[in-house]
Amino acid sequence: MATAECIKAVPPEVLAAQSPQDARVPRLDPQLGVELDPRRPRAVDGRPAELPTHRLVTVGDSLTHGFQSGAIHNTHLAYPALVARELGMYDRFQHPSYDRFGGLPLNIEYFLRELESRFGDRISGLELAFAAMKIHDLMDEIEDWWERDAQEPGRFGTRNHNLGIYGWDFYDANVRTAQMCRTDIAAPTDALLKQVVQNANERAALRVLAPGPEGQQELSPIATAAALGADGTVQTPGEGDGIETLVVMLGANNVLGAVTQLRVCWSASSSYDAPEARGTWTVWDPAHFREELAAAAAAVRAIRARHVVWCTVPHVTIAPLARGIGDKVSGDARYFPFYARPWVTDERFDPRVHQHITAAEARAIDAAIDLYNAAIEDAVHAARLAGHDWLLLDLCGQLDRLASRRYINDESSRPSWWTAYPLPRGLRELRPVPDSRFFASDESGRTAGGLFSLDGVHPTTIMYGLMAQEIINVMQLAGVVFPGREGPVQIDFGALAARDSLVAHPPRSLSSALGLIASLDERYGVFKRLNAKGP
Repeated sequence: MATAECIKAVPPEVLAAQSPQDARVPRLDPQLGVELDPRRPRAVDGRPAELPTHRLVTVGDSLTHGFQSGAIHNTHLAYPALVARELGMYDRFQHPSYDRFGGLPLNIEYFLRELESRFGDRISGLELAFAAMKIHDLMDEIEDWWERDAQEPGRFGTRNHNLGIYGWDFYDANVRTAQMCRTDIAAPTDALLKQVVQNANERAALRVLAPGPEGQQELSPIATAAALGADGTVQTPGEGDGIETLVVMLGANNVLGAVTQLRVCWSASSSYDAPEARGTWTVWDPAHFREELAAAAAAVRAIRARHVVWCTVPHVTIAPLARGIGDKVSGDARYFPFYARPWVTDERFDPRVHQHITAAEARAIDAAIDLYNAAIEDAVHAARLAGHDWLLLDLCGQLDRLASRRYINDESSRPSWWTAYPLPRGLRELRPVPDSRFFASDESGRTAGGLFSLDGVHPTTIMYGLMAQEIINVMQLAGVVFPGREGPVQIDFGALAARDSLVAHPPRSLSSALGLIASLDERYGVFKRLNAKGP
């Protein structure tokens, strides 16, 4: 097996991009100032004259897959499914499902609900030992199901439309296939003390990459999207654009490991002929990122899609899994001196004991992400100049405007351009108003957070709704018709909040179970596995 060198020194390009004065300015114009002449027939009687066979296809990582609270589970509430509902075609929107035991690899909310049903609102004293035993038994049951009992899905009538796979990046989406995943899945082993589902990522990916009717070739996610595009329009099968809107949301896994592992290791080589070595790196050198992006963008250009929405990479340092410790740094008020796990209080934190990243590392991570996003923006701009209807959704800017501890609660750290993200009425009416802090609840209900699920990285259902709304806004700007809807299409966030299990029915035992979550992480590596591939 190849080994990968870990670079600790910040790349010169990233050092030059760091700015203590101001943060990246959000890109609010999806067209990037380039208006296109109409290249295709306009809508006739509220419907496109030539209707693509597939109205929505998405390629992405965990944010597209529908990851939540440590597992891929509620795919019917991921942003692609929510957009499909507003388009009125959810019944035809093919996506994978993971309905047993809270999904893959380990659903923290599922565990808390199971413990609540056994021990009630509070877990303390001797109950902690019994709770640990219950977790052990659940882990054993989950491991047996996914490794031995769960069957790879059969062929569908069409390929999946949601092609997001947690833990995957541009390289994976462009290269990896179902057969490669099968090859990587090792024979199950029964570990007495560490029951985790082996190759959970590959097992999850097989359900995404399940091919369509008999005889269809197994393909990577981007190649699968190309195959769907080749289906053509409803009126002229095999001709024209087979996809109306393609969404590409990739790149977060080129940097997310720095937060999930609290370890900064820069990619060391632009040679990607040893994929097994890629897990060593937690932050990609922007030069390496651009190389992978360029290859994926070239493949996407060949897809017959009428509109392509590219999404930027969020600043992962805002995610509450890495909680800022202490008072913010003098000279750059965006950053805390240290970032550790959310259950480590300021008073308890000891840099000699607790795993952490520093303010300097967080600043470098954000600067790298800004360079990633500049590359994505350049790709979209170049495509528009060439006549392709590519658009930019600045997901990074959206999250920056929702950052509670970085900006909302600290006026002194706000950039000159900053304004708070306007939450829809259905969310503003919730109490407390949802924010980006780590989710907290007790017997009285939710006490903090609401936008991030219990893994501190991935969205709750209402946050997936905000992402879906932003995508809908871009689609409408591009001229996509939402049948039966006039004017701006708005998601019913009141109804969506009622479907969000964390927000509508917060775990009553969460305040007393944070220690158990910490022990899950220590024993099973829950958070390190959030974007992990392989064993």
